[in-house]
Formats: sequence, structure tokens, C-alpha cells
Amino acid sequence: MVNHLSDQIGTQVSCDVFGIPRSSYYYKPADRDDLPNKRKLPDFAYSIQERNNILNVMNSAIYMDQTPYEIYAAQLDNGNYLCSVSTMYRILTENDQVKERRQVKRSNNYQKPELLAKGSNEVWSWDITKLKGPQKWTYFYLYVIMDIFSRLVVGWMVSYRELSSLAQKLIRETCERQNIEAGQLTIHADRGSSMRSKQVAFLLSDLGVTKSHSRPYVSNDNPFSESQFKTMKYRPDFPK
Repeated sequence: MVNHLSDQIGTQVSCDVFGIPRSSYYYKPADRDDLPNKRKLPDFAYSIQERNNILNVMNSAIYMDQTPYEIYAAQLDNGNYLCSVSTMYRILTENDQVKERRQVKRSNNYQKPELLAKGSNEVWSWDITKLKGPQKWTYFYLYVIMDIFSRLVVGWMVSYRELSSLAQKLIRETCERQNIEAGQLTIHADRGSSMRSKQVAFLLSDLGVTKSHSRPYVSNDNPFSESQFKTMKYRPDFPK
């Protein structure tokens, strides 16, 4: 529109009418369609073949578990210059290989257990705690299974030892007494030896009970049993 009116009333007046600065009217963006999309590689850049050779050396049996710093130093000790450390990392990044190169156990991302009980006998929590005996160096082991919805202790047992066979017996008898059906119940526990034993795992599988465990090195993933034991042991009449 400014072009049509500029011949009649002038460019400045036309721009004022449409509220356009005169400098914006005269400004024309540079046509960049003819510019290359990618930056031109320097003449001294490594070719594709050279980069593949560097990657093959880093992934060879000798260097496959070493870092670029170690590979760089080893190559210099052998009188060879492969490339700089930063170039090694750049080539590894292009091939999605920037990670732990050693053959080590990968850590698992354990999800926080979140169990919801809308009624009784849907989710149980069980644990084992040590109790002092009447004499020095004597102990008892208290096995307790609690329903987290009603907070009712549905099963318990005291023994001189902590054994997975005893835990298996307690869980089986408690499920029979509560008439637990397959697919009805989830049992949560920490990662103790009895809780993760094969005997208990096979029993829960046979009964159709889902098992749940706390995350490794997380002490508060089984708060129901832990708080129950603390309440019991902190009572004034609890034996010292």
C-alpha cells in the first residue's frame, strides 16, 4: 500500500498513515536462499574414512574398555598420533558411544513402590525384627504380617532364628486363614535375605500373590512395618 501512495503523497506521509517507520519500509531482508545450509569443512578436517578409522581403533579389542584419555596416551607411547582427545569424544558423540566403556554392571533405575489398598486383604506388609532375650547374647526373631488398610496384624510368629522356611510357613498359613484368592493380594517387604529368598518367591507365585520390595539402600520404602516395630519398642512397658 505504501508503494501505491508514495508516488502521490510521498513516502514519509504514506508511512505515517500506515504507522510504518520509513526505515522499515526501505529495509529489505537479504535473500539467503543461495547460502549453503552447512558450514564448509576446513581443509585440514578429518575425512569420513579417517574418522571411521579412528572409531575402529577406539572400538578395537585393545582399547574398547578405555577412555579417550587412556587411548591418547597409549597411542603416544607407541609413537602414534591418532587425533586429539576432544576429537575422539566428538567422534564418539556422533556415533552415540559416549558412555561407560568398561564392562561393568549397569545400575538399575528402581521405581518407588506405590501401593494403594482400598480394602482389607489387598496389600500386606511384613518384616522381621530382632528382640532381646532374657539373658545376654540371646535373641528372638519376631515375624509380623500387617494389613496396611486396617493396620490389623493378620499373622505373626516368634522364633529363635531367621529362616526363609519359617517365613514361608507363616505366609502360607496366614493366606489360608484369611482365605486369600489368586490375584487378590500384594505383599510388600524390604530386601532382606528371607524376603527375597527363592522359597518365599516360589510360594507367592504358587498362591497367585504379587510381591513387592523396597528399593536398594532406601530405608523408608516399608514404612508400615517399620513404624509398627518402632511403636512397639518405644512403649514404656517394653522390656529393655
